[in-house]
Amino acid sequence: MNYHNITKDDMLNGDGLRVVLWVAGCSHGCPGCHNPITWDVNGGLPFTDAEKAEIFEELSHDYISGITFSGGDPLHPANRDAVGALMEEVKEAYPEKTIWLYTGYLWEEIRDLPFISLIDVIVDGRFIQKQKENTLKWKGSRNQRVIDVKKTLETGEIVLHARD
Repeated sequence: MNYHNITKDDMLNGDGLRVVLWVAGCSHGCPGCHNPITWDVNGGLPFTDAEKAEIFEELSHDYISGITFSGGDPLHPANRDAVGALMEEVKEAYPEKTIWLYTGYLWEEIRDLPFISLIDVIVDGRFIQKQKENTLKWKGSRNQRVIDVKKTLETGEIVLHARD
């Protein structure tokens, strides 16, 4: 897996203060995407143990609520195994921290991924420029959903995050 950036003390990409891993690779190609530099799966830099250690160091702080996976698309087929493995390590080391994930895939397309239950919130759906609203919280266009994964898995019906 390649990545473009690790953002620390982020308040825009999920609830609370977060660390964000911006992965490389996205095949959706949404017109108006705010981060098209991340589309190339071979772009960015290799994600190594040094970057993992940096993320874990940030997660060790009490004031950090959790980690957000964005990009690119963390669920691009080239990223899924590495992202899933990293999520498992995060949950094992920091079970109280939340995991958020942004993806252009719909919940219906990804709900059976083996690591999906590790995620607390998924923002799903492609960005649609004609549905863009600057006032939306945690998403870029009205079609996207901020899904409470735990409640959705419990009920079998999509449950939106309380603050969406």
